Amino acid sequence: MEHMFVITGTEKPYFMKQLLLASLLCTSSLIFAQQRTGNLTIFSEDGDKFYLVLNGEKQNEQPQSNLRVEELPQPYYNARIVFADPNIAPVSKNNLMIADVDNKMMDVTYKIRKDKTGKAKLNYFSSIEVEPNYIPPSGVCVYRYGMPSQVRISNGTVLTTTTTTTTGESVSANVNMNGMGIGMNVTINDPLMQTTTTTTTTTTTSSGSNHSDNRPSPPKERGCNGWPMNSSDFNAALKTIGNSSFDETKVSTAKAILSKNCVSAEQVIKLCNLFSFEDSKLTIAKFAYRYTTDKKNYFKVNDVFSFSSSKEELNRFVSGEDSDQ
Repeated sequence: MEHMFVITGTEKPYFMKQLLLASLLCTSSLIFAQQRTGNLTIFSEDGDKFYLVLNGEKQNEQPQSNLRVEELPQPYYNARIVFADPNIAPVSKNNLMIADVDNKMMDVTYKIRKDKTGKAKLNYFSSIEVEPNYIPPSGVCVYRYGMPSQVRISNGTVLTTTTTTTTGESVSANVNMNGMGIGMNVTINDPLMQTTTTTTTTTTTSSGSNHSDNRPSPPKERGCNGWPMNSSDFNAALKTIGNSSFDETKVSTAKAILSKNCVSAEQVIKLCNLFSFEDSKLTIAKFAYRYTTDKKNYFKVNDVFSFSSSKEELNRFVSGEDSDQ
């Protein structure tokens, strides 16, 4: 005997609610799975170099004519283009779009062109879906959002710019007026005696397998490309590692995170400070070295150690005398 399922009048509202709930859950899953960050490329048709300011924050410390900013977390920005040539008036654009009409983060390109009067304008050019491991064309200078001092160019080369201002010696003069009981001490800091020094450091990330220090190259699937973890991801990593009660568990967790990410020397210092024991700090300091983008600053990691023997062991490891991982 066959049975037929019939939705009665009282069951129909419940059935519709369940169907609606399932539809909402499916839609939410699709939205959650969407790309969470977008990329922005701006180029000048005439090759004029410029600075890009997004929501009041400068994105490049060195002017560029073909600029790409990656990992933008917001769908819209207020943008301002300030040219290196002061004779070209700045360009502003409110609600510059990074996401499409469905709020999906995209890889968007805008171009700077001049009208018949010579006035510069910022116009939409094109957009594509965000591609993992995208390799920009030659000549594009790539910045990571919030890191204006580091620019990545072709062949994995990363240029880091540091500007230092030094104040010159002050000029002092003592004035005494005998017989009148008046004394005066004047100190003058001459702003013309200040000097500003800009230093650019070049770091090349190579995918080759030949290394003079005989250490194995980091796995290619990490996608390092010379960028350390951003502050949000790194703070989340610190929290995850810190939630473990034992140093042994912290070490294994830290290694798992490091094997899939790049870090700076300053971030390695913060990682080491999570550990209570000297041996654990040394283990992480050795392991993190191969994943560090600014190896020239690795000497700073020595400050986390209490014993000189640990510092000496790390120095031997960094110099290649000890290849133990």
